[in-house]
Amino acid sequence: MTIYTRTGDQGQTSVIGGRVYKDDERVEAYGTIDELNSFVGLAGSCADQAKFADLKEDLQQIQQELFDCGSDLAFAKVDEKRFKVTPDMAERLESWIDRYEAENPVIEKFILPGGTELASLLHVCRTVCRRAERQAVKLSRKAEVNWEAVKYLNRLSDFFFAAARTANVRQQTPDVEYIRSGKVFRN
Repeated sequence: MTIYTRTGDQGQTSVIGGRVYKDDERVEAYGTIDELNSFVGLAGSCADQAKFADLKEDLQQIQQELFDCGSDLAFAKVDEKRFKVTPDMAERLESWIDRYEAENPVIEKFILPGGTELASLLHVCRTVCRRAERQAVKLSRKAEVNWEAVKYLNRLSDFFFAAARTANVRQQTPDVEYIRSGKVFRN
């Protein structure tokens, strides 16, 4: 078996139920989700098993669900019966966010993305996730999409923010506040 097919040599690619150009908004959306999935894998591989067993497990589950999101956005013609992303997935992310936030100190101001290597990678995941969400929303203005996938991406970026802060906390590295930030978080 070869991994190259030559079917994309003319600038088109297959989606579920058809073919589109590789710069199609649908391909941009699920391609960014694929990019995010790679960064999530990198973050998981950098997480120390002793300190971050829970996070490593969560990140692996998220990788599975990012494939689901990409799949749901890859339909040329929407088939709701085949959607994989469901409301309970975003709800579970909320419980994970709450669990990580319980470890984090209260913040009132914006923080700089960074700290430890793991926290920095999780902030990269957060920003790529935000881009994927924007592209999914852009796609939804032209085509029908599974809105649960968009909601999942929205909640997922919040997860990455909370997890990045926890990564710093567990490694005794304080977040750095943006010095010109007003109080933006309500507690």
